Amino acid sequence: MSAFPSCPLCSSENTYSDGSLYICPDCAHEWSMDDSGGAGDEGDGVVRDANGNPLADGDSVVLIKDLKVKGTTTTLKVGTKIKKIRLVGGDHEVDCKTDAGSFMLKACYLRKA
Repeated sequence: MSAFPSCPLCSSENTYSDGSLYICPDCAHEWSMDDSGGAGDEGDGVVRDANGNPLADGDSVVLIKDLKVKGTTTTLKVGTKIKKIRLVGGDHEVDCKTDAGSFMLKACYLRKA
């Protein structure tokens, strides 16, 4: 059994330390030894925007990238302000309503307004 923690992304136990980092050679993920959860956003349970600011229910956010909506010709344009977001679990952390409809968005495409 290894003295190092398993990788928080791929759960591989084939990890090693390099200075102040743990490294997984299988998926090339690196995380700090000070990181309790390891994976940043997933580890501490806090949803963060593209700039690293924590998001909360009811916040207003702005899109930082044009997002094409699958299955339609709709595109959410950069700079669109979205009010009263709701945080949910899963891959798409933010549930919101815009003029174009209701969407589930990834927080990495948003910044806090």
